[in-house]
Amino acid sequence: MKRDWDRRTCARKGHVTYAPDDPRLRLRLHARTALGDAWRCLRCGDFVLGEPHGSGPAADAPLVPRGKVLRDLFILRFLAVERAVRGVFIVLVAVAVWRFSNSQDAVRRLFDENLNVFRPVFRHFHYDLDHSPVVGSIQKAFGYRHSTLLLVAGLLLAYALIELVEAVGLWYAKRWAEYLTVVATAAFLPLEIYELTEHISWLKIATLVLNILAVLYIALAKRLFGLRGGRRKFDEERHSASLLEVEESAGVTV
Repeated sequence: MKRDWDRRTCARKGHVTYAPDDPRLRLRLHARTALGDAWRCLRCGDFVLGEPHGSGPAADAPLVPRGKVLRDLFILRFLAVERAVRGVFIVLVAVAVWRFSNSQDAVRRLFDENLNVFRPVFRHFHYDLDHSPVVGSIQKAFGYRHSTLLLVAGLLLAYALIELVEAVGLWYAKRWAEYLTVVATAAFLPLEIYELTEHISWLKIATLVLNILAVLYIALAKRLFGLRGGRRKFDEERHSASLLEVEESAGVTV
């Protein structure tokens, strides 16, 4: 299954070949065919016709995402998409709050007029709009000051910006984005837990669980904040992985 996943990635992005200086590794990664020279792909292991994409010391070989690394990258990009969608939604909410602050009286009049129209309809279905939590929350919002609404819109935009920055950084697997995601997500966990005590919904529960798992996964898998050896072990792992990419693809046992 891992090899199939690697090959699907190569089919979409193309193969990655490399010619190491070490003659032993070079011999294992190279093949002569009737159609010309072929080099073994560092991701899927298939031989590819043509010149290698790079050459040099084995330790300088490109760190090609595959296997566990490819899985980790997929998870990070899933989180990046989730952050991007959330960021865009919050931007839309902030714009709505800002527009509402500039036409608060007009919106209130329009809401009251429509409420009077729909009140008999909902009463027919035994639903009292005057005691509806949603209607009550909307009417409460009409009492907010213009400056308060502008502050809320500004805070929402700031939060959306953090989400979008996280999304871009996670998509490109930047370490600073991993730190930002863990800190920002963990900071809002108490608020999400408090909201659950006020009103429980499956969406809130799913969001809380997803955020907790994201914090734990990124912090542990990426060795943040000194966990599992910290940055030193993380760098050693990446450096050794670059060398092992060539050796494993060449079938050499260390």
